[in-house]
Amino acid sequence: MSVLLKKIQLMKMPFAELKGVVFTEAELDRVVAKMVVRPDLCTLRNTIHGGAVMAFADSVGAAATVINLPADAKGTTTIESKTNFIGGAKEGSTVIATATPVHRGRRTQVWQTRLETEDGKLVAVVTQTQMVL
Repeated sequence: MSVLLKKIQLMKMPFAELKGVVFTEAELDRVVAKMVVRPDLCTLRNTIHGGAVMAFADSVGAAATVINLPADAKGTTTIESKTNFIGGAKEGSTVIATATPVHRGRRTQVWQTRLETEDGKLVAVVTQTQMVL
């Protein structure tokens, strides 16, 4: 296990834990997590809710930002997020989120997170801006 993955796994992220997010890979340029689509994360027809998609991506992008923060930073917060919903994911399936950097500056970082089912079907693309505190 990489040091960066261990750092993310040791962070206290209560909402990510509530959603069942499990971080599986972490490098400075790529963070990967998975989440099982539970019934309480679904909308009609047992399909993942858009809010669950957005919240999952936000957690992964925030974690990616944390491991890329400058040494003097106090933390991060999301200041903008845009989601393109492409397809659904059924209850019981696993969604995988992969965050990669678009921009890493002194005051902001921008991350793009692709959410896909285990068989590679694209669910959403999320671009979020994180403020460096």
